[in-house]
Amino acid sequence: MAQVSLKNVSKSFTGDANAVNKVNLGIENKEFMVLVGPSGCGKSTTLRMIAGLEEISEGQIYIGDKLVNDVPAKDRDIAMVFQNYALYPHMTVFENMSFGLRLRRYSKPEILQRVNSAADILGIKHLLGRRPRELSGGERQRVAVGRAIVRKPLVFLFDEPLSNLDAKLRVQMRTEIHKLHIRLQATIIYVTHDQVEAMTMGDRIAVMKDGVLQQVADPITIYDKPKNKFVAGFIGSPPMNFMNGRIIKKDSRLYFDEGKLMVKLVEDMLDRITPYVGKEIILGIRSEDIYDKLFVSEAPPENIVRVNCEVYEPMGSEVYLYLNTGKHTFVARVGAHDRPKVNQDMDLVFDMSKVHFFDKDTEETII
Repeated sequence: MAQVSLKNVSKSFTGDANAVNKVNLGIENKEFMVLVGPSGCGKSTTLRMIAGLEEISEGQIYIGDKLVNDVPAKDRDIAMVFQNYALYPHMTVFENMSFGLRLRRYSKPEILQRVNSAADILGIKHLLGRRPRELSGGERQRVAVGRAIVRKPLVFLFDEPLSNLDAKLRVQMRTEIHKLHIRLQATIIYVTHDQVEAMTMGDRIAVMKDGVLQQVADPITIYDKPKNKFVAGFIGSPPMNFMNGRIIKKDSRLYFDEGKLMVKLVEDMLDRITPYVGKEIILGIRSEDIYDKLFVSEAPPENIVRVNCEVYEPMGSEVYLYLNTGKHTFVARVGAHDRPKVNQDMDLVFDMSKVHFFDKDTEETII
């Protein structure tokens, strides 16, 4: 069994400033869990505490049923893959991959079998005689992963392993690691600052900010039902658009009034939004939920807004429009056929069934 449990885990480096603050997290056996957040949010520190490379200031960490707070890193039965590969330059690929097994005095036939098996899985059998300087970045990363695989640990820990690779290779290695998880059926905890990696790889995602766990859920739930404004803005590319405004009542209907634009709320939202009538609130809408009126049939007039198109960014299969209401700037993601004129006004349609609202003071999700 390779469940990992963190109970009220904290880490303080200086005084009362907690790099990680009372994290409670359970990772299931064979699960691919991704810790994601901006630089300095505490995700790598959390991983290092699980690995035993950082002391815990407070709380308990369990691997399986065993409390490992005081268990040295070498005895935790975990394998860690680092951002910088950490390969020995004077050793061949075979020697790098077998180094940990040789330290543990495995037999030569067992070492040979494990290294060849891992090299087969990763497609690097032809590289076993080379040294790291003779390898590309992607090949070095595969060797680092292979060194972890031969250990057959209870848990794999990945600390931003793709950060040093170029964009195309990152996509390729992302797929390889995902396929590896399916093949090995291992428990993996993966740290990244890249929300695209998190969304495409994780069975579940744990979003962190300032050492505090914000939300833990599967990728679709995180995307469609963010717990607060931070999660909503961090997950998604382009990020969710936010606008400050007020909820007003007009002709027995509720509207969001931004000052320059006004849109009508749908019926399903009224119960939760009614307490905010007359109050400031934050509207959030994703770029794909904003449409050019020219390509929408029977658009509700209350959901049509006039804005200025400042920048037009063709992406091939789609177009990003950078828009200005006069008070807020925001981004719409539209089809490749859409080619508005820059610095001219255009009419857009907000899909009000897809918008989110956040409390102005707490930034928690209202709906």
